[in-house]
Amino acid sequence: MEIKEIYDTMVYGPAPETAEPAVEFLENHKRSFDLFIGGEWVKPNSKKYMDSINPSNKEFLAKFAEADETDVNKAVKAAKDALPAWVKIGGFGRAKYLYALARQIQKNSRLFAVLETLDNGKTIRETRDIDIPIVTRHFYNHAGWAKLMDTEFKDYKEVGVIGQIIPWNFPLMMLAWKIAPALAMGNTVVLKPAEYTSLTALLFAEICEKIGLPKGVVNIVTGKGAVVGTALASHEDVNKVAFTGSTRVGKILRTEIAGSGKKISLELGGKSPFIVFEDADLDSAVEGIVDAIWFNQGQVCCAGSRLLVQESIAEKFYKKLKKRMETLRIGDPLDKAVDMGAIVDKVQLKTIDDMVKLGVEEGCKIHQPKTGLPKNGWFFPPTLFTDVPTSSVIAQEEIFGPVLVAMSFRSHNEAVALANNTRYGLAASIWTENINLALDIAPKIKAGAVWINCTNQFDANAGFGGYRESGFGREGGKEGLYEYLKPRIEDEFASKPIVPKAMKSKDSKKSNLLAEIDRTTKMYIGGKQARPDGGYSREIKNAFGEYIGEVSEGNRKDLRNAVEAAHADKSWSGMTGHGRAQVLYYIAENLSIRAEEFAERIVEMTNQSLESAKDEVEKSIERIYTYAAFADKYDGAAHSTVQRMVTLAMPEAVGVMAIICPDENPLLGFISTVIPAIAMGNNVVVVPSEKHPFSATDFYQILETSDVPAGTVNIVTGNKEELAKELAKHYNIDGIWYFGTKEGSRDIELLSTDSMKRSWVNFGKYRNWLDVAQGEGQEFLRHATEIKNIWIPYGA
Repeated sequence: MEIKEIYDTMVYGPAPETAEPAVEFLENHKRSFDLFIGGEWVKPNSKKYMDSINPSNKEFLAKFAEADETDVNKAVKAAKDALPAWVKIGGFGRAKYLYALARQIQKNSRLFAVLETLDNGKTIRETRDIDIPIVTRHFYNHAGWAKLMDTEFKDYKEVGVIGQIIPWNFPLMMLAWKIAPALAMGNTVVLKPAEYTSLTALLFAEICEKIGLPKGVVNIVTGKGAVVGTALASHEDVNKVAFTGSTRVGKILRTEIAGSGKKISLELGGKSPFIVFEDADLDSAVEGIVDAIWFNQGQVCCAGSRLLVQESIAEKFYKKLKKRMETLRIGDPLDKAVDMGAIVDKVQLKTIDDMVKLGVEEGCKIHQPKTGLPKNGWFFPPTLFTDVPTSSVIAQEEIFGPVLVAMSFRSHNEAVALANNTRYGLAASIWTENINLALDIAPKIKAGAVWINCTNQFDANAGFGGYRESGFGREGGKEGLYEYLKPRIEDEFASKPIVPKAMKSKDSKKSNLLAEIDRTTKMYIGGKQARPDGGYSREIKNAFGEYIGEVSEGNRKDLRNAVEAAHADKSWSGMTGHGRAQVLYYIAENLSIRAEEFAERIVEMTNQSLESAKDEVEKSIERIYTYAAFADKYDGAAHSTVQRMVTLAMPEAVGVMAIICPDENPLLGFISTVIPAIAMGNNVVVVPSEKHPFSATDFYQILETSDVPAGTVNIVTGNKEELAKELAKHYNIDGIWYFGTKEGSRDIELLSTDSMKRSWVNFGKYRNWLDVAQGEGQEFLRHATEIKNIWIPYGA
């Protein structure tokens, strides 16, 4: 063949990678693997084994142990027994082991890459050039964080035993994302690999043996998710569950552990938008699409599976894209000249095929290249759908295959609306030569990662995670380490509410605000005092059971009105941090003017001394100052990543939050929970103390005179538990905080699962709100924000 012809046709000859080292590894183990528990290879209690099949040719690779609940119990015990010594060796000791793991993975990088390709079906180019370098980067990076833990996280400690469940699309990469930060922060782990792809995890276990990692620090338990995953999540000695996988399974896991006190982080599905504006470099955008949706055969949670193209260039762009699709090479994934490998399993292949057929039935236009597929193995061609309605199933549901759905937009606002028209919120990609436009659009898209003129960028030093049904929590970066830490101050929380001592006192004035006139306080919705929809009120009594007044009895309709009012206000979230700080200082000033009145109200409700009530008011004013100070200072970072990128980690408001206040310290409890949330730009629906609500209902007079936009703070009084449950179920609430009983905490976690809203509950452990260490701090601000990482390439 002439060189000119090669340039014209871009025909490649085969460039096969040998599988011999991986085959030799399998043969050395007689193609059979047991469980790795307590640093030893242990036969499964069930005596059953599962087969690992090469998806590109359907050939048998090896068998691996099918664990049961007994095996999980052994693994968790081993991890629990290893925990004290692993914590004791300190950050430097743990750093040395993490460094050793990184070096061994690097030294065996080709073996890991080939084994991953055989087991998963993805191309050797991807495992060699993307997966394994990212894996080593995570262990190196977290070796550094282990050494810095004592100074950077001095107020935090390890969580304990971590149960980790990973998917089949990035088997070794997901292992690294889970294990590296967990070990760095002093935790021990029990990891369950995916059923289809367990082999690289077992090779990793062998590496752990080789470096002499203390026994029980890492345990690898293979088997079926319904058995091992469930047993691991529900085990009483597992302190946190970390899961990457489908939204359906993520919801099941969250339901199973609701109310247990376990931490949980979920990285779930996605339907990520890939937005192309008319001024974009179209050829670059086409290559971006190839990486976004046909990388790993589209089996990527953050795949750019929704193509949004500006109408003026749509047909031109589709033409370029179809032409590029014809050149994609599909075949043996060990061939370094191949672009797309095999689908992981016949079950997943059928799922993809069924969704494509559904798209055709829905009337969408389909395009697939004419290139044939290998006869053996589970392969599917790159697929493009155009003329796709936003309501179609293929536009809304995650397909998890090499299928791209395209639609057009006219205006920038329409692009944002289409991008956010999804239950998910994992990632987005924006293509434009106008950096001002890109940075205008990026913060408006509900996604944890936004890539500008690039796609699928990952690094150990930048967090990754989603919004909505894409889950919550972050992996990577400093933000990801908090998932494996807990505040030391939690050890000081009480098992019963800490309330001031009630006494019959003459400190309270006889002619208090309710003594001479019958007055039932209203709720506060949309900047206005509102009567309850149900027309009921409830009596409020003091600590000695004496009647002191009435408040409105809020119901579901009142909550609906409050949520709508919160969503209607855009001005508060649109303010700068400096602007919000000025309003908060004004609130503190106005509260200070009425300090004596608020102290009298606290005495009236709780019968504590006037002196202690005044102290609570003073601490409330000081706490407002704290969060006013943080309003423009709690900011993000420009992460140092290995790519030539400015990677901006931006804390942004969760959205509309529900806050269920503590009953104790009626004013300070209200201030300590509501103010940090609004300081970060959230709008809130607040259920104040059920027993002592008057501090909150008096406070809306402060809000009315302090330039707080209508709808920023909405107050609904009534039965705390009933209102909390309704807010937990509400689909337009983005996050919920609850400070109450253990049973109530369970209800919140359980009822929040369907909408996958973020929840922060106290599990019946009570703070001393008067104590600064327990009642304020950056922990509140972290729970009031989501970290969005925006990736911006630089350089010529």
